[in-house]
Amino acid sequence: MNGSVRVGHVVGVPLRMHWSVPLLVVLFAYGLGRQTLPAWTPGRSDAVYALAGVVGAALLMGSLLLHETAHAATARRKQISVQDVTLWALGGITRMGRPQTAKAAFVVAVAGPLASLVIGGAALGAGFGLHTLAGWAAVPGVVLMWLGWANLFLGVFNLLPAVPLDGGRVVQALLWWRTGDRDRAELAASRSGQVIGLLMVALGWISVLRGSPGGLWIVFIGLFIMVVAGAERRRTALNTALRDIRVAEAMSSPVDTGADWLTVQRFIDEVAVRARHSVLALLDFEGRPSGIVQVGRLAGIPGPRRETLRVREVATPLSQCAVAAPDDLLSEAIDKLSLRTGMRILVVDGGRLAGIVTGKDISRLMQRHTLGGRRPDGSRSEDTWSDGRRTDDDGTGTGTGDDGTR
Repeated sequence: MNGSVRVGHVVGVPLRMHWSVPLLVVLFAYGLGRQTLPAWTPGRSDAVYALAGVVGAALLMGSLLLHETAHAATARRKQISVQDVTLWALGGITRMGRPQTAKAAFVVAVAGPLASLVIGGAALGAGFGLHTLAGWAAVPGVVLMWLGWANLFLGVFNLLPAVPLDGGRVVQALLWWRTGDRDRAELAASRSGQVIGLLMVALGWISVLRGSPGGLWIVFIGLFIMVVAGAERRRTALNTALRDIRVAEAMSSPVDTGADWLTVQRFIDEVAVRARHSVLALLDFEGRPSGIVQVGRLAGIPGPRRETLRVREVATPLSQCAVAAPDDLLSEAIDKLSLRTGMRILVVDGGRLAGIVTGKDISRLMQRHTLGGRRPDGSRSEDTWSDGRRTDDDGTGTGTGDDGTR
């Protein structure tokens, strides 16, 4: 996620923190220390309230981390790759690969809410117990009760049947198991997310009009759900349209390349000025792909440094690029794309660069599909229906935009 920094690891997965997290901690600490604690345990000093508020806010962020850790740990047990865990203003995000079975998808989805419900129940029980005691135990008791209610709310809210919430993933997994059609299940879950997001926006505005500023937070969450659900619906439509299509059918070849050991100046003079694209693939001494470099980035390097700096030092290494083999499914290769990789997939065969897939290539493939053109294997890229059920659905989704590199 943009605006986040890496702060460590959790269950072997990189942990990132968004810049909004400290603001969230301050907000929770203020609300707990200035409102909740004085109302429940009056008569304490401001220092006690402030310290307890900070501790409570930190414990809440820790419980959010445990929620996401439950997702990540369960995914790894189910042999699902996990890219990272990010904490931000609306809780957390665990980026992972697509589950291969409905059962795995269901287990991963429920792991987070179950963790929150367990934490909430335990904290609430301990808080009630401490609150009954006199003296010093009253303040920690209120903090734990506040933490417990917050986690119970988090667990229940996340079970709403709206993608990208965990409840939407649960619905998606159940529909997948029931129908056997993953794409159909994903489309239904994303529609549910859009509807619930819209209802939350409406509810939030009604609250604002009735004088409750907190309704703006509901509006924001509803808009977030609508946007993400809409994006997932488009992605599912794309995956449906590209079903059973191999990377080799979409890639462009040959690819403009350059040697990664050249200095930046030599690379500009001998390769970049003659290239037709804004992003070029790099090859090492043995002719194997080593990464990609953006021509625009080379232009920003000061003149004196261009004579000594190697182009590979300013390139994106292969380990951070989206890479696929010619026989890989295109839909699976697209899942490897991220903001860091851009809309580019390097196609590597036997350690050699065989081609590249860009947004323009995918758009061209989608246009051919929409027109009902023939695929390279001679089959037609159009839907076939039998007995009211789709037997070879390639979809009719819209193409992705050109990233300007090809």
